[in-house]
Amino acid sequence: MANKNEKTVFKSTGLCSFGWGANLAEIDVKDGKVLRTRPFRYDQKYDLQRFRPWTIKARGSEFSACDRSLIPPFALGYKKRINSPNRILYPLKRVDWDPDGERNPQNRGKSKYVRISWDEAADIIAKEIRRIEKEYGLESVLLQADGHGETKVVHAAHGCTTKLFNILGGFTLQARQPDSWEGWYWGAKHVWGQDPVGQGDMGNLLLDIAENTEMLLHWGCDMETTPWGWGGLMPSRYCFWLTEIGVKQVYICPDVNYGAAVHADKWIPVYPNTDAALQLAIIYTWLTEDTWDKEYMETHSVGFEYLKKYVLGEDEDKTPKTPKWAEPICGVPARTIKALARQWAKLRTSIGHCNGGSYIRSTYAHEPGRLEVCLMAMQGLGKPGRNVIKFIEWNFFGLDSQTPCPRSEIRPTLDAAYRGWNGEQPASFIPKTLIPKAILGDYSEEKPLKWYSFPAFGWPREDQFMEYQYPIPGAKEIHMIWTDSPCWTTCWNGGNAMIEAFRSEKIETIVAQHIWMENDCLFADIILPISTKYEQRDIGTDIVNGSYCTLYLEEQAIEPLGEAKSDWEAVGEVARKLGVYDEYVEGKNEEEWIRVGFENSGMQELISYEGFKEKGYILSPTA
Repeated sequence: MANKNEKTVFKSTGLCSFGWGANLAEIDVKDGKVLRTRPFRYDQKYDLQRFRPWTIKARGSEFSACDRSLIPPFALGYKKRINSPNRILYPLKRVDWDPDGERNPQNRGKSKYVRISWDEAADIIAKEIRRIEKEYGLESVLLQADGHGETKVVHAAHGCTTKLFNILGGFTLQARQPDSWEGWYWGAKHVWGQDPVGQGDMGNLLLDIAENTEMLLHWGCDMETTPWGWGGLMPSRYCFWLTEIGVKQVYICPDVNYGAAVHADKWIPVYPNTDAALQLAIIYTWLTEDTWDKEYMETHSVGFEYLKKYVLGEDEDKTPKTPKWAEPICGVPARTIKALARQWAKLRTSIGHCNGGSYIRSTYAHEPGRLEVCLMAMQGLGKPGRNVIKFIEWNFFGLDSQTPCPRSEIRPTLDAAYRGWNGEQPASFIPKTLIPKAILGDYSEEKPLKWYSFPAFGWPREDQFMEYQYPIPGAKEIHMIWTDSPCWTTCWNGGNAMIEAFRSEKIETIVAQHIWMENDCLFADIILPISTKYEQRDIGTDIVNGSYCTLYLEEQAIEPLGEAKSDWEAVGEVARKLGVYDEYVEGKNEEEWIRVGFENSGMQELISYEGFKEKGYILSPTA
């Protein structure tokens, strides 16, 4: 671009990756406006010769890294979201919410908003925090900082409020439990016997599928759309190649999603949230037809006899889990269940997911996760061509898993949100799906809400069988909510209950920080306008696109619209009012935090910081 009013900057385009890797793109800007989003093209002379592109060879065919990034389609239209009519441009206060008078919680979601200044907004929030602290204690502040947000690092949403409240001395955390892909995670880990399970580097499994798998079951996933937030178009490209080399692909899902329409050799429709019945009937078929790996189960499993008795109806249940039994429950004809079971036993079969898939996003979602591992074990899990793979984290780089990938250790990140910035479990937390019940119920220290779990995914599984309670001893009920992920009402089961909870008289103050006026923002008393990632300077990592592992500098593309600030800056304004700003930023500015990210990325040994800033990116060598 020739004119001084034109420039091109690097940006990540995964819009739900919590600050750790997405698809690198080039953003063309002219006269302060985003013109277009283009795939990033790797430098043929410098990068690809030095960093050795990978190639998979299998069954007489080759599958190679691309010479450009494969950005998701929705990223191409992101420039329209920047100027969306529902952008929040200024701090807002609900017109009939008066912190010194009537608060009218019953009108949340109905009443309008009035523009206020940043100084007034930060002052109101700081005073409310101090009031809540004095009247109830800081555990009466619920922080919703638990996932789903734009891919940012220095300016990431999650971790900002938790850091602030750790400095202040406490809070209650909204914790993710088995409400998304976590259902698979919780269920599978206890059967698999290890943690983490199936969510790590998977380069070798991709190679194993190409070389050895004869049938790939896409269970509840959509290969064409679900990975876009992380893997771009690489999963689609890979699955087209699997068809080319003769790997049979079967989709088991309630709908003919895009992946099934494009890749499926066979689609098996199943009623939503009934996959466990289908799985049990497959196990029954294997047991009665003697088509399971007995030697493997004898040497690699513990407790299989209990599952066997249950499936055959030899325990107190007294109900054999036959295909006929499963048919009315899951909607799959008994003949189809038998055919699938027989093909699975005959062919080397792997299972593919996109963050778990649809069958782990509802009540008792851990059950199909548990049973899936049992199914795989009965056919020799880990043998050539028989594995479980997550088609989102496409770590093709370093196919022997020897290559370190760059990853910024800057806070705030998702990890910071859960560990509260100090590596310790928050004293007070509530599982996300229990939030409405906790708010609407009549709970106290004397009569608390109790449950068994551990705080959030990522924490040690040993804690899952501990009893927790709300409120914790010595604490009061929730009276204030601060959300940086305002999507509860639309992302989780029970949205109407959450709306009722937002309107509870117990909740005296709701603060939301977000880019757009949507979802939970409509129920907030104070709304802080947040800038998009294109309006911020940051550092990013592209570790899951499937071609290369890249660390890059994200220059600011355009100026923030209106009075929008980043999440980090927005919470910082409140920290100033509370007198803890220096502790909050740890004495570092934006540039210094970007440098901290570079120096902890693992790439500082390959290039100097000055060289990194000049070039704008650096690739990790392929093993």
